Amino acid sequence: MHVVLVEPEIPPNTGNIARLCAATNTPLHLVEPLGFRLTDSRLRRAGLDYWHAVTVVRHPSLRTFLEGKTRETLFFLSKHGAEPYWNAPFGTESHLVFGSETRGLPDWVFEEYPDRIWTIPMENSAVRSLNLSNAVAVVLYEALRQLHGKRL
Repeated sequence: MHVVLVEPEIPPNTGNIARLCAATNTPLHLVEPLGFRLTDSRLRRAGLDYWHAVTVVRHPSLRTFLEGKTRETLFFLSKHGAEPYWNAPFGTESHLVFGSETRGLPDWVFEEYPDRIWTIPMENSAVRSLNLSNAVAVVLYEALRQLHGKRL
């Protein structure tokens, strides 16, 4: 299982996600450009003292990240997805790909991967989106639950 953040902008979100990845032994992939430096104190503070426990991999672009990946391992998460995330057929090598906080995923992802877009349904249409770190937690734990059942 892998978490992928495409051009994240808010340091505390990424720090919280890094802590989540440390807790679940999940590699964290950061796709540039980042909206902050990895030395940002807000990023470090949100990740607490768990940075040594998370594998962070940086990628210069989303296209570079996607090189060599098979479609079946890619799970793009977006409010524009038609299928709920709990129906996704997650596997041990799944890549959970989340867009930036303000822009989401690039338009070309929807054109090239229309069958790989999933959503977190929201009951209240007045709410535009969930916080990125909350969205990652919801989907990652569902994927792990599917893979490992009641061990979590």
